[in-house]
Amino acid sequence: MVPVTEFQKIGVGLSCFGIFFILFGVLLYFDSVLLAFGNILFLAGLAFIIGLRRTAHFFFQRQKLKASSFFLGGVALVVLRWPRIGMLVESYGFVLLFKSFFPVAFGFLGTVFNMPFLSTLFSFSGSSSSVV
Repeated sequence: MVPVTEFQKIGVGLSCFGIFFILFGVLLYFDSVLLAFGNILFLAGLAFIIGLRRTAHFFFQRQKLKASSFFLGGVALVVLRWPRIGMLVESYGFVLLFKSFFPVAFGFLGTVFNMPFLSTLFSFSGSSSSVV
């Protein structure tokens, strides 16, 4: 098992708070302050989890430069109080940045659903015969 450092624990907390503020900002009709705060917390959490050098290397690889510019440009638009356009640009950049990770995540979810306990749990939740 890989040991988790205190900085990584702090990073996970910052990232979770960032995602919470982003979702809360979207729920409150794209509140620019909440979205900007969420973006800053998410990026700071990412830097705490994997380190500053690896974060910079991830965002500024040659093949990911277009995606990074869209993502970071969207963050800048949100900070400059253009939340709707900024979130559209940012989400496009996010999809471009993490498109190679999506098959891995979906494969992991497929193995999770094949676990005996979870498959019985999801079979019960899917076949609800309630009339409510």
